[in-house]
Amino acid sequence: MEGSTANMPGAEELLMLKHDIKNQLSNIQLAIEALKFELEDGNEEQEMYANSIVVSARKIDELLAIIPV
Repeated sequence: MEGSTANMPGAEELLMLKHDIKNQLSNIQLAIEALKFELEDGNEEQEMYANSIVVSARKIDELLAIIPV
């Protein structure tokens, strides 16, 4: 596979990408926490969706943490 690494990002590009993703992820996490505060009390379906987003955001953060740069 000659040239298969030609399009691979370097450490600096990976670090920038990781940083940019984490910034957007922080925005999502802050927004969902604010939304959870505004949700109707007792609406289990809304709470389930909000919690699903929180879990997914945490998983993305965990995945980013294992990227070596």
